[in-house]
Amino acid sequence: MEHKIYYHDTDSGGVVYYANYLKYLEEARTEFFEARGVPVPAFLARGFLFAVRSCNVVYKAPARYGDVICSDAVISRQTAAQIMFKQRVWDKATDKTLVEAEVALVCLNRDFKPEPLPADVRERVA
Repeated sequence: MEHKIYYHDTDSGGVVYYANYLKYLEEARTEFFEARGVPVPAFLARGFLFAVRSCNVVYKAPARYGDVICSDAVISRQTAAQIMFKQRVWDKATDKTLVEAEVALVCLNRDFKPEPLPADVRERVA
């Protein structure tokens, strides 16, 4: 997915504030699920949610105001209740990698207890 960098994305140095990359990664995962027929509202209506269990981010280069960046989400591993993603954010114009991340999501029930992924969801994201 693409994201144009606006002034509100940047810090006083004119580069994207580091925490904003977490939002871009989240948006890419949301698009990943929606593209596979697992929209977040429908998942919530079934009594499930995903929570970030861990996130390892490596910042390689900055994005700046006016840049257009792209982000993706690819499953690297899956367990009964967790999905691990390898993610990348890159500059659209140069294809230069800006951020690499490994993010683990855990499936939780309404009581915030780990729950195995429903079989149909597991099939759609596999």
